[in-house]
Amino acid sequence: MNNAADDAAAKAEGGIKAIGNQRIIPFMNIEKPMAILSILLIIGSIIAIAVNGLNLGLDFTGGVSTDVRYEQPAEQTEVVKALADNGFDNAVVQYLGTRQELLVRLPPQSDNINGLNLSLGKALNLPNNKAEISNVNIIGSQVGNEVYLNSVMAVALALVSMLGYVALRFQFKLAVGAVAALFHDAIVTVGVFALFGFPFDLTVLAAVLALIGYSLNDTIVVYDRIRENFRRVRGVTPRQTIDLSLTETLRRTIMTISTVMLVVLAMMFLGGDGLYWFAVALFIGLIAGTYSSIYISSSIPLAMGLSRDDFVVKVKPEFEEEIVTFNDPKMFEQD
Repeated sequence: MNNAADDAAAKAEGGIKAIGNQRIIPFMNIEKPMAILSILLIIGSIIAIAVNGLNLGLDFTGGVSTDVRYEQPAEQTEVVKALADNGFDNAVVQYLGTRQELLVRLPPQSDNINGLNLSLGKALNLPNNKAEISNVNIIGSQVGNEVYLNSVMAVALALVSMLGYVALRFQFKLAVGAVAALFHDAIVTVGVFALFGFPFDLTVLAAVLALIGYSLNDTIVVYDRIRENFRRVRGVTPRQTIDLSLTETLRRTIMTISTVMLVVLAMMFLGGDGLYWFAVALFIGLIAGTYSSIYISSSIPLAMGLSRDDFVVKVKPEFEEEIVTFNDPKMFEQD
C-alpha cells in the first residue's frame, strides 16, 4: 500500500494510521500549531514575570521566623486569625511534625527582638490554649536576596545538568529538545504564579525543581522508545517513527499522570496551608510537562533533522575492510 492509500485509510480511521500491525496516532500533524502555542505561552510567562513580578515569600524578602508550641493541638487558620487581629498581617503558619508545634513567619517588623517576643506572645495565645515561643529569628533582606540568587542558580544548574545527561545518554538533538521542554515547564509554572500574584516561596521553588525531575523522566521514557524504534523499524520516515513512539508510550503517560494527579489533588485539598501552593505549582507544571513531553521534546529534534543515522552504531574506517568469517560454527560447540 502506497502513502496515498495509507493516508486515505488513516483518514477513514479518524486520523489513525497503521505501520505494520501497529496503529499510530499522527501527533506530529499538529506540531506547527503546538509550536506557536508553546512560543505564546513562554512569551506570555516572561511578560507576566517582567510586568507583575513574583509575589515573593518571606524566604526571599526576609522577615521574622518563630517556633511556637501550644498546650493543645491548634488549627492553622485560628493562629493566622489571631495574629491578624493583633496587627500581624500576611502571616504564614506551618506545622512542625505535630499539631502543637508550629512555625510562624511574618513580614519584616519594625520592632526589636524583645518587643516582638512580648507582642507575639500575646498575639499567639488562643482561647484556652496558651502558646510558648521557643525562639524568634529576624531574617534580613540580604539573606533573602542570597536565597533568591541561589534558587535561580539551582534551576539553571539543573537544566545544564539535564542537557549533559541526555546528550551523553542519547543524542545532542534530543538533549536540546529535553532542555527546551524543561525550560517551558518551569517558565510557564512561574509565569502563572506571576500572572495571578500567587505567593512564591521556597516550597514553590521545590515544586519547580521536582517538576524538572518528573518532566525529564517522562521525556526519557519517550526518548528511549524513539531510539529503539529508529533502530528496530525500517521503511518509515522519522516523523512516523516519532508518532509510533509517542503512541506506544501514550498509555503509560496517561496512567502515570493520572496517579500523580490524584496525589497532587489530595495534597491541594487535604494537605493544609503548608502544602497548598506546593501542590498548585505541581498541578500547573504536570499539565505543562505532559504537553511538552509529547510536542516540544519530540518536535524540536525532528526539526533539527533527527534520523536513523543518529542512532546507528557506525563502523570505524580502519575496521571497514576487516572481514571475519566463521567457516564452521560447530567447531565452537563442546563435545
